[in-house]
Amino acid sequence: MISQALSLMRTFATAWILAAPLARAAPYSTSASLTERQSTEKLIGVIDDRTSASDYDNDMKQAKAAGIDAFALNIGVDSFTNTQLGYAYESANNNNMSVFISFDFNWYTTSQASTIGSMISTYGVKPAQLKVDNKVFVSSFQGDGLDLDAVRSAAGMDLFIAPNFEPKNLGSADALFNWMAWPNNGDNRAPDSTNLTVSDGDQSYTSALGGKPYVAPVSAWFSTHYGPEVSYSKNWVFPSDLLWYQRWTEILTLGSQFVEIITWNDYGESHYIGPLSSPHYDDGNSKWTNDMPHDGFLSMAKPFIAAFKAGAKTVNSYIESDQLVYWYRPTLKSASCDSTDTCEKPSSSPNYYIGKPNGYDTMSDSVFVVALLTSAGTVTVTSGSNSQTFNAQAGANAFEVNMGTGKQSFALTRNGQTVLSGDSLKDIISDCVCGLYNFNAYVGTLPAGPPDPLQADGLQSFTASLSATCKATPSLGTASAAGTGAAAVPTIANAASSAAPASSRSSPPAAFVGTVPSGPASPSVSTPAKTASPPLNPIATAPTSTTQAPSPR
Repeated sequence: MISQALSLMRTFATAWILAAPLARAAPYSTSASLTERQSTEKLIGVIDDRTSASDYDNDMKQAKAAGIDAFALNIGVDSFTNTQLGYAYESANNNNMSVFISFDFNWYTTSQASTIGSMISTYGVKPAQLKVDNKVFVSSFQGDGLDLDAVRSAAGMDLFIAPNFEPKNLGSADALFNWMAWPNNGDNRAPDSTNLTVSDGDQSYTSALGGKPYVAPVSAWFSTHYGPEVSYSKNWVFPSDLLWYQRWTEILTLGSQFVEIITWNDYGESHYIGPLSSPHYDDGNSKWTNDMPHDGFLSMAKPFIAAFKAGAKTVNSYIESDQLVYWYRPTLKSASCDSTDTCEKPSSSPNYYIGKPNGYDTMSDSVFVVALLTSAGTVTVTSGSNSQTFNAQAGANAFEVNMGTGKQSFALTRNGQTVLSGDSLKDIISDCVCGLYNFNAYVGTLPAGPPDPLQADGLQSFTASLSATCKATPSLGTASAAGTGAAAVPTIANAASSAAPASSRSSPPAAFVGTVPSGPASPSVSTPAKTASPPLNPIATAPTSTTQAPSPR
């Protein structure tokens, strides 16, 4: 499963970095989701090593600092689900955040309306429950055919249901959530002769909704590479490149009532924007997530979130300090890892491909840089022996430079003075990382943020089926850089929890950005007796092409 959206936490869990949208009492709101991961992603799956509400506090605080309003808790039917939901709701309340449940229909069935309604009645009365129009907000991953009226009856309270149904299956839903946040071919794979963009999906949903609220998806990346060493083998990418910047720019002009970030903690599909150090078990993803932080994606989104919540069409007025955010894959597409990669043996999974991930050729061998500037300046990007200089305007700018092996360096100058300058902690290499095809992105910032290493539980399966000799330890140092500027959104590291077997896990959470005021028809979003969180600053960029297709799980 692809974790759902970024609505703070899919029960801490997922795929939706936190999978379903959450909102707060503000003109516009945002949310993220947390989830667990396994063959499919549930909110709580990979985070069942959390032993108290305080284990969720750092996620809540970091999301709130970025302007996210809520976490979607994507859940399955594990024995620990209720325990983790209790912790998440308690932590959200303690940190002035909201949460909501997103039911994952990789685990639930459409015949369980009464079971679903009963669970909603248990958690819908809690103080941190997200409400829209004073109704308990509920979402899902898939679930087409579920009797929503039966769910409402079983819950015994007013519900605002925004499921991840196909547009044609709107029925009595109050809104719909679109999970497909990447360009695709309409069949859950990278574009081929057919290229469906994310905006194509926007059009399908908004047309079907006929004025009802739309939960628009935003995601930074997609790459997954599970081999036959696990039962949920899958190996493909969606072209991501500058998608994060482009989609946020598109969001500012789209005018959707809600935005859901996909995801907060879906490490297995590489679309996490939350910290690697957040407590979670390793379902095998550490092979491509170790030393690959994505905190810079969250930092870049902050001004865009703020702009979105303010109803602004550009991000310029919401950039408070100069910042460079850069990302790239660790190897060139030409690298050959066939003799050592974990995806070289056959598997019966329909999502599995031998060798390089399906769709790898749709990715660019490029280093991507977004410059968020308070005034015009000059940006220099050096990738190995390739160096290019760009004139950047005040506001958000995006640049792309051909990847070169070796050191990666970045600088911002203005009026002959160095404003920001520094080297990345990760070089680009010509061969393989630990013998694997790794199409995940390394994300860095200037000014540099604090270290964000995987903890012990998050490295448990690192060496499983690994042919190359690699240690299951983080190896990045601490970045240092010259110049001035505010630090990136801080990552708060958690101590690792005690290890336990990683049995059934599900996908990571997604983050959710709330409503944009659009006249009388816009729903009011609120959380019980809490101070409205500061707006997130969305990043403005040229519209991105993304697609609507069957949900990729």
